[in-house]
Amino acid sequence: MRDNTADYRELFLNDVQMMDMRAPVEFTKGAFPNATSLPLMTDVERQKVGTCYKQKGQQAAIELGHQLVGGKVKAARVEAWSAFARANPNGYLYCFRGGLRSQIVQQWLKEAGIDYPRVIGGYKAMRTFLIETLDSAVAECDFVVVGGMTGTGKTEVIAALDHSVDLEGHANHRGSSFGKRATGQPAQIDFENRLAIDLLKRRARGQQQFVLEDESRLIGTCSLPLSLHQGMQQYPMVWLEDSVEGRVERILKDYVIDLAAEFIGEHGEESGFSLFAERMLQSMDNIQKRLGGERHARLRAILQQGLEEQARSGAVDTHRGWIEGLLREYYDPMYVYQRESKAARIEFAGEQSAVLDYLRQRAPRSKP
Repeated sequence: MRDNTADYRELFLNDVQMMDMRAPVEFTKGAFPNATSLPLMTDVERQKVGTCYKQKGQQAAIELGHQLVGGKVKAARVEAWSAFARANPNGYLYCFRGGLRSQIVQQWLKEAGIDYPRVIGGYKAMRTFLIETLDSAVAECDFVVVGGMTGTGKTEVIAALDHSVDLEGHANHRGSSFGKRATGQPAQIDFENRLAIDLLKRRARGQQQFVLEDESRLIGTCSLPLSLHQGMQQYPMVWLEDSVEGRVERILKDYVIDLAAEFIGEHGEESGFSLFAERMLQSMDNIQKRLGGERHARLRAILQQGLEEQARSGAVDTHRGWIEGLLREYYDPMYVYQRESKAARIEFAGEQSAVLDYLRQRAPRSKP
């Protein structure tokens, strides 16, 4: 039998497949990208055992667990674990702390003729390792932030660089009031885990410099880890520039044409466009207070007209009206203030090709 492991670094660097014995509710709150939920107990069973443990102690709880997961129920679960073990001979199993649940599953698998190792310390130890991985990257590596007005193509710069970290990609959100995608966002813990694993792999390849897009603390519902967010208030910055016309066209493509196609791809032609239109109007309504009543009503009317025209003929020309209005009247005044407040950190400014050249040639700065 392979030994049980506490080498969390190797597990994540090599995308080792793992089966998670925790209850479904625990898995949903946070898990690892290379883990499959194959719980020892359902949520209801776990709740019953937990109540028994509190009232009658460990032995009574173990006995109840064996009653609840016995006979055909046990056989079905052992078969599911066995199938995973056969499909992933180099994998591991774990529970919350690497204790009773994973040991029981390990024993039952052994009785079925399969020796399968577990992760010592379980989910909790691996999660702690990833938090420390992220914090150490923030403390030790060289980061530079790409800022710029809305629609200048900051995400395009991130996508074009080998040493960038795509925070919005990990959060599955475009990071603005209109940034929700057709598919949902990961749980907060899943977002943090993915980000930490990304940094771990890059550092293992020798990367010590990382380019990030300038973000607020929240990317949709995902919150940046505190150490990274605090660092981003201090990191040197490169400022991306583009004309208003170029920015309008980029936003039209990303937030209207591509997003509509994304919704239609997920939900079909009729339902997809209807959900897309609903999402766009809701996004406009979400910033009503910041826009003010008159401006909100005016821009929302143009958006409504644009959606109706898009639904009728596929034409998107009308959308340019509300996009340009939002840029000139809402986003740009905010970003002018932000640029002034960040001026001391800006080490380079230019259009996309110049910014990409600069970031590709920029020598890493050593930490003080």
